[in-house]
Amino acid sequence: MPNKLVVSAGVLCLLLGTTASVFAQHEHEGNQQGSHPAPAAHPARPTQQPRAAAPARSSQQSYGGVYHGNIQRNSPTYGGVHQSGVPQHQGQVRSGFVQSRATSWNDEHHTWAQRGGYNGYRIPDARFHSYFGRDHFFRINHLPMVFVGGFPRFQYDGYWVTFVDPWPQDWSPLWYENDDVYLDYTDDGYYLYSRSHPGIGMAVTISF
Repeated sequence: MPNKLVVSAGVLCLLLGTTASVFAQHEHEGNQQGSHPAPAAHPARPTQQPRAAAPARSSQQSYGGVYHGNIQRNSPTYGGVHQSGVPQHQGQVRSGFVQSRATSWNDEHHTWAQRGGYNGYRIPDARFHSYFGRDHFFRINHLPMVFVGGFPRFQYDGYWVTFVDPWPQDWSPLWYENDDVYLDYTDDGYYLYSRSHPGIGMAVTISF
């Protein structure tokens, strides 16, 4: 009986040793396989962002107030250009303004109320406040111009402005070259005012 126990114990130890050896070998192989790091993925290249466009520089010039449409005080344009794009000669412009001069301003000037009211185009309020009124002035001789029925018509802010009044006879013959003027709506219609002659408004019409 003791001999059988010794044999059984020996067989058990042999089995345990074989199992442990096989287990250790598998564990070693697993460690070797796990010891190799996976190849690193290439980092994605950052997407190049487009450069923001530089803000456009405003061509608007300001001389003690607000000038619009790239109107510069000292540009020698002599009345701008005809609507056809042909530059006008200085003599043509001056001759046209001589024809539209009043002989007697008090007799020849008429308000829109006296004319029966203004029935022309009305500028939208938002646009009017941005480009018209006493705070937005310009000089006529820098603008595209034609003469219609002996009266000047010039283009400002995309609109055609046509005189229906003559200009006062006691103003300088070159007032349209030298005076800062502005367009305003007064009571009954549109008028052109010169900052050099406060309170005197020439009736004008607005159209495209």
